[in-house]
Amino acid sequence: MAVHPIEERYGTAEMRAVWSEKNRFSCIVAAEVALAHAEASQGMIPAEAALEIDRCAQEASLERAKVIEGEISHDMMAIVKAISEVCGDSGRWIHYGATSNDILDTATGLQLRHSLDLIDEKLRRLLGVLLKRSEETKSLVCIARTHGQHGVPTTYGLRFAIWASEIGRHIERLEQLRPRVVVGHLTGAVGTQAALGPKAMEVQEAMMRNLGMGSVDVSNQVIARDRYAEYFMFLANVATTLDKIGIEIRTLQRTEIGEVEEAFGKDQVGSSTMPHKRNPIKSEQICGLARIIRSAVEPALGNNTLWDERDLTNSSCERILFPEASILTDHCLRLVANVLEGLVINKAAIRRNLLFLHGINMAESVMIELTRRGMNRQEAHERIRMASMQALAEDRSLADLLSGDREVVRYCSKTDILELLWPDAYIGTSVEQVDRVNRKLSGCSL
Repeated sequence: MAVHPIEERYGTAEMRAVWSEKNRFSCIVAAEVALAHAEASQGMIPAEAALEIDRCAQEASLERAKVIEGEISHDMMAIVKAISEVCGDSGRWIHYGATSNDILDTATGLQLRHSLDLIDEKLRRLLGVLLKRSEETKSLVCIARTHGQHGVPTTYGLRFAIWASEIGRHIERLEQLRPRVVVGHLTGAVGTQAALGPKAMEVQEAMMRNLGMGSVDVSNQVIARDRYAEYFMFLANVATTLDKIGIEIRTLQRTEIGEVEEAFGKDQVGSSTMPHKRNPIKSEQICGLARIIRSAVEPALGNNTLWDERDLTNSSCERILFPEASILTDHCLRLVANVLEGLVINKAAIRRNLLFLHGINMAESVMIELTRRGMNRQEAHERIRMASMQALAEDRSLADLLSGDREVVRYCSKTDILELLWPDAYIGTSVEQVDRVNRKLSGCSL
């Protein structure tokens, strides 16, 4: 029976598999095998023992390890015993010179590598969707809003390109943090490597080479958790971008705005009591889950403040933080890409909202032109501001009010004013900016 929603409601099968109990066990076994080979390469254990461990370790079972743990109340030692049982005489060399977190943290590094691979793939897919939509809509003029109020025009293409640029930076961040996060260690009980002898550092390097991952320069009994905190802060940053996109879609789908809409299935139900409803439930889900992902940051930072060479306060919360934050981030990335792929764009509503203020929101355009033609910038701002306030208060056309201002007309004719208040002509370099983003990032997307 499922207890947590990530067991049956949220998450992809591939990310769940990364953080599953079964894969965790497999990564621990892989770390122990890599340790045996590394020690054999340095003459610390017989080469034939390492080969036998490699041959037999995969026969160890999670179920047997759980039985042993029930008897001895130590999860890592239970796995060591379970592996040793299937490795014959060579089992005596399992875990030689290591302490629990040498293996457990190294196994976490393997899981993080797989996790980052999946997140990277989904970030690149999302980037591809955003670039496609930005290209499709780069000339689609719409009203921009600041403080929730109508401003001068923008384009939908520019909005999508801004999101694409942000996702591009997340891809950069992922590549930058990967070598700091995907690491293992072999430093022994308190970090001195005393049990491993004079070739300890060479053994550590060989073990991590065997696993295809980085090696720490120094550690105590555990890998310093600033590395993992960076991972969680990265996930939180990604989730916040997805939250931002979700909020914008929800805002633009409001009935009175109606510019976009999540795809709605033929048989989909919006409300149990209001049959007409078409709700942005996927975007709402993204925004809600982003709060959970961000909540991982504080305990992840706290996990770096352990006593002396280590305590165990990090262990319990990491068992929750890693799978939960990773699975939910992966889930939200897939969901956002799906929403944006199917997003319905209502061009009629976009046009209606663009012209809603009958040019009053275009006041900046007139002010800039008046200044360019010789009027003092501050005077131009005040004249246009006063006319705009009057137009709003009296529900009048800004063009009519400005055309009646002799000082304004001295610089701009009535025809000029009408042209300056036309929104399609005031989108600046929006199209060029979209083209630049597409050229820069097209090679990064799937």
